[in-house]
Amino acid sequence: MWLFVGLGLCVLLFGFVSLAGEVTEGDTQAFDTKILEALRDPVDASRPVGPVWIEEPLLDLTAIGGPTVLGLVVVVVTGFLVLQTRYRTAIVAAATFFSGELLNAAMKHVFNRPRPSVVPHLRVVYTTSFPSGHAMESAIVYLTLAAILMRASQSRATKIYILGVAVLLTTLVGISRVYLGVHYPTDVLGGWVVGFTWASICWQVARRFEGTMHIQAERAKGA
Repeated sequence: MWLFVGLGLCVLLFGFVSLAGEVTEGDTQAFDTKILEALRDPVDASRPVGPVWIEEPLLDLTAIGGPTVLGLVVVVVTGFLVLQTRYRTAIVAAATFFSGELLNAAMKHVFNRPRPSVVPHLRVVYTTSFPSGHAMESAIVYLTLAAILMRASQSRATKIYILGVAVLLTTLVGISRVYLGVHYPTDVLGGWVVGFTWASICWQVARRFEGTMHIQAERAKGA
């Protein structure tokens, strides 16, 4: 199992490195620009395509991938785990989130890609563009929480449902960032890859030391 997990992570890392190289060299710019322009009114680039009410739901969806909402979710879940005396699982959840925040800040500083300028932004942004912090952090948080819930569930259907919800939320956040014009599609793709990879690494490390950390015992306690 560890062999397959390691192979999968290597493939993801290779994919991200390849994507980052293309982005850095500007080879993805034409593709990114074409997608952003396709999502705007050709007459007025400040207006997104679709019905007039679509912008408001997209702003709501992008907020669930923001650091404020994600931070609150992690705090609430961590508090719940502590009250359930699942202290080590709470540490895993919190550590994964905060380490992901640091990783995101470091990567943005390294790549330093400017935000899209081909269309007006429909959301105020302050940081650089690659990789998308919203896409990355939502993947880290929602997939990590999904892993915790899936390990506490015995039903296969429930596990599939939990994973499906986590993937759906992460996907919607990424789409909203492109639609609002604050990220290129490749920013979001890079964020998804890094987020999934980081969540997988953190959770696999936790499982590797499960005997020492007693996560399995905590799971039985919470059952």
